[in-house]
Amino acid sequence: MKSIRIKYLFCLLGMVCCAIPGFSQKLGLNDAINIALKNSLDIQVSKNNVAISDVGNSYGMAGGLPLVTGTASDNESVTDVNQKLNSGEVIKRNGASSNTLSANVTGSILLYNGLRVVSTKKRLSQLVQQSEELLNSQVQNTMASVMTAYFDIVRQQVYAKTIAVSIDAAQKKLDIVKTQQSVGLANNADLYQAQVDLNALLQSQQSQRLVIDQAKTELLRVIGAKADSVVDIQDTILVDRAVTLDMALNAIHRNADILAAIDQIHINELIEKETAALRYPSVRANAGYNYNRNQVAAGNILLNRSQGPFVNLGLTIPIYNGSIYKRQQKIAELNTKNAELQRDILLRDYSAAVVKNYQAYTSTLQQLETQQKTFELARQLLDLVTQRFQLRQATIVDMTLAQQSFETAAYSLVNLNFAAKSAEIELKRLANQLSL
Repeated sequence: MKSIRIKYLFCLLGMVCCAIPGFSQKLGLNDAINIALKNSLDIQVSKNNVAISDVGNSYGMAGGLPLVTGTASDNESVTDVNQKLNSGEVIKRNGASSNTLSANVTGSILLYNGLRVVSTKKRLSQLVQQSEELLNSQVQNTMASVMTAYFDIVRQQVYAKTIAVSIDAAQKKLDIVKTQQSVGLANNADLYQAQVDLNALLQSQQSQRLVIDQAKTELLRVIGAKADSVVDIQDTILVDRAVTLDMALNAIHRNADILAAIDQIHINELIEKETAALRYPSVRANAGYNYNRNQVAAGNILLNRSQGPFVNLGLTIPIYNGSIYKRQQKIAELNTKNAELQRDILLRDYSAAVVKNYQAYTSTLQQLETQQKTFELARQLLDLVTQRFQLRQATIVDMTLAQQSFETAAYSLVNLNFAAKSAEIELKRLANQLSL
């Protein structure tokens, strides 16, 4: 029965991409990504930034809509009046009350200011687009983090399966030694060595369980779930072998970070235009309605009231202000050049990252073919040495070495799968192509 069990576990390990059995509650990759996209605090911050930019994107914020204001005041005072009129009449009174009431409504609209309003409105629209690109970038980064953490759990669980196979082989080795010792064909040294090997593997199994639990906790952190939630990952590491270098390099121009950097160039160019418009005359039209009423208890004029509409046109011409506007425009031009340099730096770094990840991706895929064969040989070797050990045609050292070769081959195989998947995820993230 144990021999059958070993062969069954061999089949599981031989196909690293086979399903990994787990606990009662299942969490698929798409589920994990959806939870992360819903719970991610970073994404919520980016969404709020989009909302902020969208709220600010209006002609009113750009200064292009009319401004209507209303004012009112009511002033009550007590004064001493001492007046001598040209008719010779003298008006003298202490503690005379007076009341002044005024109110007006004024509407003002900007007619021209060097197209500053137009440039500002375009800049506000560009800010909305940039914030959306930054949100897209955060989504891609979150998806990449979830995928990496998710497949790391799959990798760690395959490690545990490898240890389980070795434990099964070590237990079989111990049982064989005990059987041989019972008929006088083995000594205590072989028995002790077999027991030590088994105990070491059992300890490794316990340590691996801790690693798996911590990997699950890390995934829960990434997706924004409770750290003490119970999750069961039953999935496989399937590498997309269709990724090409040309495809990744061509798609890098769609990377959200690079698009946001391009948006920043446009934003700075519009700031240049806004700053240049400060040096142009501005024309503003004003209209409104005034009401004034002044009443006093003593004096030459006891009541004075005026009311009526008004309209005027104002012209402001900047003549000299210490060359502030000119210097501000120069600074804006330099900021635009810096934004262009930042875009070029991103393109350089991301292109290099694509090439490096593609090199790791292709190299790992090539190694996988050889490692798969190595693993099959190590599996067959362990099976063969186990049979030979049972027939006393191999020593306990041969058995231990065969186990170690099998573990090394299995670990290397799953590590290569994980490395290839990680490189694939990073390539697609850089190309802005991660999706459910």
